[in-house]
Amino acid sequence: MSNLKQQLKDDLTASMKARNEVETSTLRMTLAAIMNAEVAGDQAVELSNDQVQSVVRAEAKKRAESADIYKDAGRIEAEAAERAELAILERYLPAAMSDADLEKIVDSQIAIAAAQGLSGPKAMGAVVKAVRGEAGDSADGAKIANLVKTKLT
Repeated sequence: MSNLKQQLKDDLTASMKARNEVETSTLRMTLAAIMNAEVAGDQAVELSNDQVQSVVRAEAKKRAESADIYKDAGRIEAEAAERAELAILERYLPAAMSDADLEKIVDSQIAIAAAQGLSGPKAMGAVVKAVRGEAGDSADGAKIANLVKTKLT
């Protein structure tokens, strides 16, 4: 069993003992998503730490998107509930890259692409791919794409 999955299980037990309903339900849903991912293929597999982290990241992204939708619809209580679940899930993810650091990476990759003769919208795919490779999982893909698009136009 991966360390992260075991950590989630241990924290679920602790939250149940503490009667923290929000944390308990969030961790249960996350562990269910992990179990679904483990049995999704032709045969059951044990997910690695990175794969478990990807599932947790996907669950966190769902919560963030839902919170934004609730905010736009004026449903403040539902938004607050989603943000509370998101805060719980973020404890299990690596820290996000700062905007300034991400911008430095984008600028350097745009300069590299320009040196190779790529510019404007034609360079977008190559630059996004290079930035994602350099930034890894610490930066959101949509954020990278938007920043690259803004800088290239």
